[in-house]
Amino acid sequence: MHDPPSQNDLSRLARKIKPGLDGLLVIDKPGGMTSRDVVNRAQGWFPRRARIGHAGTLDPLATGVLVLCIGRATRLIEYVQRLDKEYRAGIAFGARSDTDDAAGAITPVDEVVVPDKREVLEALTGFIGIIEQTPPAYSAAKITGRRAYDLARRGQSVDLRPRPVRIDAIDVLAFEYPRLDVVIRCGKGTYIRALARDLGQRLGCGAYLESLRRTRIGPFHAGEACPLEITATEARAALLDIAMAVTGLSRVTLPDADLARLRQGQAVSLAACEPGEIAVFDARGGLAAIGACQAERNVLQPVKVL
Repeated sequence: MHDPPSQNDLSRLARKIKPGLDGLLVIDKPGGMTSRDVVNRAQGWFPRRARIGHAGTLDPLATGVLVLCIGRATRLIEYVQRLDKEYRAGIAFGARSDTDDAAGAITPVDEVVVPDKREVLEALTGFIGIIEQTPPAYSAAKITGRRAYDLARRGQSVDLRPRPVRIDAIDVLAFEYPRLDVVIRCGKGTYIRALARDLGQRLGCGAYLESLRRTRIGPFHAGEACPLEITATEARAALLDIAMAVTGLSRVTLPDADLARLRQGQAVSLAACEPGEIAVFDARGGLAAIGACQAERNVLQPVKVL
């Protein structure tokens, strides 16, 4: 078993010639459209029955990295969603929004006490680590099987429970009241809108998310993303190897005989392994399966076969 792939490994995967239309396509989503709108546009670049999904919703207000999974790669969406993310966010103080961002109804806060930079930095420090975060009322979070935004739009009560999220770092780029510009590095499920809202509550002046750009998901960077105006030929040529979806996993290469057993639902032996999921490659360097290691028995159980 090996460590997760190096940057050289990722570059090799990105250049690898793909025999079919299975892969990942990194799009720089423009503002003013939903992630579903981007998928709809992408349908025109690939065969009519090609499966296409996106790995991580961006609100219409937001721009930046949106990873599309094509064909077999749709089975790996969850692994892309687990990758660390980076955002550049603009936060406006002195008002609140019913959607926690600039797309909602903005209500100024009366008699605001303007925070200074030291107070802002101290407040931001309190959000670093594993924190409990309540999703915005206008979000895709579910309440008894229904999307919160459906209830909110109907004027119904939205009572969402806090959930743990991980924020690794918040770097301040600029602050001049009432605007704060930051770079946020975080894990799966973090709502930047909720972070802006909670920062305003903590400082007592109110705040909402004014702008948002996702600059990175795992190894996928905005500077290397495709614009939405590409042609079908360009989109197909830009497909990345499906193995890039599992760059967050450890990896192992197995002989064909063991891979055949995995594909039949059978466990295979490993000399040693740590508990957890492992990306399984064939001798030719192709991603063949995802397995779950049972360390106490040193065996690998199939989770997904590709």
